[in-house]
Amino acid sequence: MLRKIVIIVACCIATEMNAQDGTVSPYSFFGIGELRSISSVDNQMMGGISTYTDSIHINLNNPTAYGKLRLTAYSAGLSHSRITLNSASDKENTQSTDLDYLAIGFPVAKKLGVGFGLVPYSSVNYNIVSESTNSSDAAVTNQFSGVGGLNRVYFSMGYEITKNLSLGFTANYNYGVLDNQRTQVVEDVQFGTLDNRTSRVTGFDFNYALNYTPTFNNKYTLYSSVRVNTQGNLSSRNTKQIGSFSVVDGRNIEVVDVDLSAQGTRNTSLRVPTRTTVGLGFGENKKWFLGAEYGFQQLSTFRNDFLEVDNFGYEDASSVAIGGYFIPDYTSFTSYFKRITYRAGVRIDNTGLIVNNQSIDDFGITFGVGLPLSSVTSGFSNINVGFEIGKRGTTEANLIEENYFKFNIGLSLNDRWFRKTRIN
Repeated sequence: MLRKIVIIVACCIATEMNAQDGTVSPYSFFGIGELRSISSVDNQMMGGISTYTDSIHINLNNPTAYGKLRLTAYSAGLSHSRITLNSASDKENTQSTDLDYLAIGFPVAKKLGVGFGLVPYSSVNYNIVSESTNSSDAAVTNQFSGVGGLNRVYFSMGYEITKNLSLGFTANYNYGVLDNQRTQVVEDVQFGTLDNRTSRVTGFDFNYALNYTPTFNNKYTLYSSVRVNTQGNLSSRNTKQIGSFSVVDGRNIEVVDVDLSAQGTRNTSLRVPTRTTVGLGFGENKKWFLGAEYGFQQLSTFRNDFLEVDNFGYEDASSVAIGGYFIPDYTSFTSYFKRITYRAGVRIDNTGLIVNNQSIDDFGITFGVGLPLSSVTSGFSNINVGFEIGKRGTTEANLIEENYFKFNIGLSLNDRWFRKTRIN
């Protein structure tokens, strides 16, 4: 019955992922959109760190975790964000609800596990209006809008070489469509102009991970990890239309396809640079854990020539995260609250994006709980509920500052596959 439920949920989530917006940020205008946080809710609530692994949870960022799985694990998550967009002179409130991931992992042999799933990789959803006057003192309105994004299908494998050393590997296939439109309307002019650009993007990247977790005094564990997400080699097949439209009713008047082959931009390459993350933590198994991670990426080499955006560029990106969990007593028979997992964390990201000579940073505080769905003796399934309060961007240089509150909920179910039926 559990497997039937999971299959139904999987179909619904896979369909919905291809239709959702995923963001309302004006910064999704740049590059390949806003890069999504590819983490399960339990990891997100610890500031996004993925150094910690166990035997019942799927870790979307650290494939070594699959080698520790002792049960089949199903995982799905969604989020709801309320965002306030602030400029130097105005404020606007908006919101977004998104399905974040669908994943399955299971052991196939002793110390060897595999998994696969579907997650969003980037999201585009913006609507920016800019007003100015031309040399004739006529009002000029430029509108920039876009939708789309990239999804990711992945296959992971993890192997526990020894009791304390694990290796992991993930192959990611990324695909999606990015639609960007620019229009201009001049006061007292009957027709406006338009520029529509569409990119169909596909490509692979790979993730390698190494975990070392020695135990001290048969009680405490040191968690250390190195993860390398190799350069994403994405191919973009582009189309472009330019033309005019009626200001009165928005009807297209004349639209033509631009010969991009003559310009050398029909097919372009998007090379997302390698990202390396190192993590270190310490804790007592099933009781408490505290860890930190540092990630860096030479994003200054990234380019998307097809968009032709002014006052915009990239610098090397980096991130710092600290987080952990605490379980009062996971074996308690008398108190449900003592079996709850309490998580919290903080993260600081330099996204690598530079707009109007301003670096766009992202700061977030996370916290949440893992709620057991069963008794101590009947299983390990749980619901993870989390919250995040954060800020991205700045109001300097005519930019937008985003203040957001995010609610996450994730379902983690465990089952036993490949089990022989025994009759006593």
